[in-house]
Amino acid sequence: MATIPTFTPRSASRHRTTGETDVEVVLTLDGTGRSDCKTGIGFLDHMLALWARHGSFDLVVHCQGDRHVDEHHSVEDVAITLGQAFTEALGDKAYIARYGMAYVPMDEALARAVVDLSGRFYLVFDAQFARPTVGDLPTELVRHFWYSFAEHARCNLHISVLYGENTHHQVEAIFKAVARALREAVARDARYGPVLSTKGVL
Repeated sequence: MATIPTFTPRSASRHRTTGETDVEVVLTLDGTGRSDCKTGIGFLDHMLALWARHGSFDLVVHCQGDRHVDEHHSVEDVAITLGQAFTEALGDKAYIARYGMAYVPMDEALARAVVDLSGRFYLVFDAQFARPTVGDLPTELVRHFWYSFAEHARCNLHISVLYGENTHHQVEAIFKAVARALREAVARDARYGPVLSTKGVL
């Protein structure tokens, strides 16, 4: 008789310190959506909190950054550290679905996210924002956030805003869609086998 695997909660913590930022991330993939996000960038905190909620991830993100210079370093380093924590929490990727896809509407806006936890990094980002900022977050950093996350989570990530007018709605739909796609991709099922790949490794 085949052995039924026992699935235990997957979590990781990462601490990244540079001359520009000090970032701490604690992530549990098999969580309940709780979050404690304090980056000094209010709109980013909001996006991280809803990412955790819609991904059913438990998430702590604390960042002290040189925001007197620019928001760039804080946004980038939070994404890098989150991607590293995500990779560490996945571990050997045993029994995961690997792929995930989600469409999320936010009023007039619709976003799509598709992910492959393949171990290979690639980002496709197709979104145009009418406003240069939303809250205190420059919209040019939305793509950069997901680029840095995907690079360090070592995944293929395709993001599209199919339509929409309100910048807040577009960005929020992106974060929710990525969360739901990742939630689907990290789900474990014994039927997938130890590695969902003909190569035998991810």
